[in-house]
Amino acid sequence: MDELFWLCETVEKYKRIYMYAENYIYTPEVQLVKNMVAKGLFGEPYYAEGMYLHNISNLFVYPNGKTSWRSFWQCGKRGNFYPTHSVGPVMQWFPDDRITEISTFSPGVYNDLGLKQDSGTTTMCRTEKGKLLEIRVDCTSPRPHCMTQYQLQGTNGIFQSATYGTQPNGVVGDRARISLLGEESPLHHMQWKHLEDYNDYLPDRYKNATEEQLRAGHGGGDFFIVKDFIDAIRANKQPELSVYKACEWTAVGLLSELSVTNHSRTIEMPHFRPSMPLEEKRVPLND
Repeated sequence: MDELFWLCETVEKYKRIYMYAENYIYTPEVQLVKNMVAKGLFGEPYYAEGMYLHNISNLFVYPNGKTSWRSFWQCGKRGNFYPTHSVGPVMQWFPDDRITEISTFSPGVYNDLGLKQDSGTTTMCRTEKGKLLEIRVDCTSPRPHCMTQYQLQGTNGIFQSATYGTQPNGVVGDRARISLLGEESPLHHMQWKHLEDYNDYLPDRYKNATEEQLRAGHGGGDFFIVKDFIDAIRANKQPELSVYKACEWTAVGLLSELSVTNHSRTIEMPHFRPSMPLEEKRVPLND
């Protein structure tokens, strides 16, 4: 946590551009839902889920028999060690809000890998406006990969990503989907529609992406995140993914370790912002 405070102080001291390289924010699916939220199609969003489910049990030992770094820095400890691929996209749908407290739960260890990481951790995040986020990571349970599972619930409808994420071996016909209230979908008879039916809400650069841009990865997202960084440096203009967002989203993981090892105690999130007073650069423990 101290390193996060140091990072903010350094950016402020030297008046530099800082951009957080969270590329899942730049996937077309996340950008499309973000624009739909901005247009009010979901009404008022109040709950969201972000899950990173990726079995890496075959990566804890290198082929030469040496222990992998993953046995220490990923699954050698408890808590949500990799939250930002989930928190970042989800917080795109709550653009004028921030996380104020977190609490992390786990079922314990249900494998014979000999590592401290639980068989999945679930971190509940409360925002300043009272919204609820569920962030889950599981890298040890036996299951297919699903690294981009999201859900957004609003007063006017719901978005649900494909349950198998981006993997090609998913369930046939399982695609990202949306259901919205309207004259054709009364409250008790709502129907799913494919997310791509709403592609008109994609940002123009995704609609017009070239083959070269798409080949960069994540539907062109990996190209556009680098482009935005270069443009920010050239224009000397701070991009959306500031150091304060970077620290808040990273702190979800760091604080989750403290929460899960203390009976899921609720931990208050520091308010990362410019000129943060010294007395706030701490981690208070709620009674």
